[in-house]
Amino acid sequence: MDEEFLLLNPGPVPVTDEVLESMAEPMVSHRSAEFEAVYERAQDGLDYVFTQSTLSGESTADDGTSLILNGTATMGMEAAVANLIGEGDEVVSLVNGKFGRRFARIADRYASVTRVEADWGDSISVEAVEEAVTDDTDVVTMVHNETSTGLLNPAKEVGEIAADHDALFVMDGVTSIGGDEIRLDEWNVDVAITDAQKALAAPPGISAMYVRERAVEAFDGESAPFYEDLDWHLRKAESHQTPFTSAVPLFRALAVAVEDIESEGMENRIARHRRQSAAFREGFRAMGLESFPNADGPTEFSNTLTAISLPEEIRGDESSAFFDAVKDRNVSISGGQGHLGGQIFRVSNMGHLTSEQILRGIRTVGEAMEEVGVDVDIEAGLETAEEQLETPAAAPSDD
Repeated sequence: MDEEFLLLNPGPVPVTDEVLESMAEPMVSHRSAEFEAVYERAQDGLDYVFTQSTLSGESTADDGTSLILNGTATMGMEAAVANLIGEGDEVVSLVNGKFGRRFARIADRYASVTRVEADWGDSISVEAVEEAVTDDTDVVTMVHNETSTGLLNPAKEVGEIAADHDALFVMDGVTSIGGDEIRLDEWNVDVAITDAQKALAAPPGISAMYVRERAVEAFDGESAPFYEDLDWHLRKAESHQTPFTSAVPLFRALAVAVEDIESEGMENRIARHRRQSAAFREGFRAMGLESFPNADGPTEFSNTLTAISLPEEIRGDESSAFFDAVKDRNVSISGGQGHLGGQIFRVSNMGHLTSEQILRGIRTVGEAMEEVGVDVDIEAGLETAEEQLETPAAAPSDD
């Protein structure tokens, strides 16, 4: 009998039965008291996720508001930039992957942009950021967890540089918020953005942001797209509403998903994600495969997704046979994006995956590799992964 379908893509991620069932409840008006109660539940849960995402469980900010947007995180990225900058303003955008590039392309439409770039999968140079950010810089944008490469970028260092020059720091936390540490105060983050379909483990279609007082004071909704006027969103959020028609079933699903996170506890959730990412990373290495990103410098390996280089013999056009072999085993993983297509594969551990599902993902990749002629040591990979899954997550370094 075939095993159940296992979704290991870095978004959308698997959702619980309770989340799915919430979307099947009878429809209500988006202007009803019933919907307002749903929005309030989701907003309260998001406040918890945004401000208490640490291994110690302490609060990291208390001066902001969670907003829920009727669109995916790209909408949130544009909304943040468009409400904070205008013609003649200057933005510094960090780019070492697809989504850093996207952030810079969004900013290009609204202001003058200076890019601080590194090869996809390499570390951003903090020294280069220091040179690029000046007292004339209005906003700094950065992707915290670069989904295209599996690297965790240096939010603390970049936030300090932005603060030193009185620039606003806008952080894409799409694949870190809800699964890894986020320290808004310590990192001087003014706006943090995430997506329902990633580590929050809700369906795709809506996103969220946490906006702090300094950003709110700088918002200019008149200069932003009509649908993304964050002043308007903030006013409506006071009564647990959105300015326009809300995706009622998706808001219900998000409310259940963030309540599940609070029940687990962010400190437990972060520790679990770190164990599982280490299991994937070290398991594949023990199997004989190589990590794609280079975590030398100020970056670290992602704790929510893992990017692995495909062996030379199955790169490019030859990679399709490997991905087909994975699919034949009822598992879904992702390939590389942009110029990394046919060069890497990526697996996610975001959401509520069990240890057994992590091990199945490793075994499936190993079996698919063998099927296409790559010599790997599946047993070594599984044994190493099991060891990682039994090891407590380490606290972050203060270095």
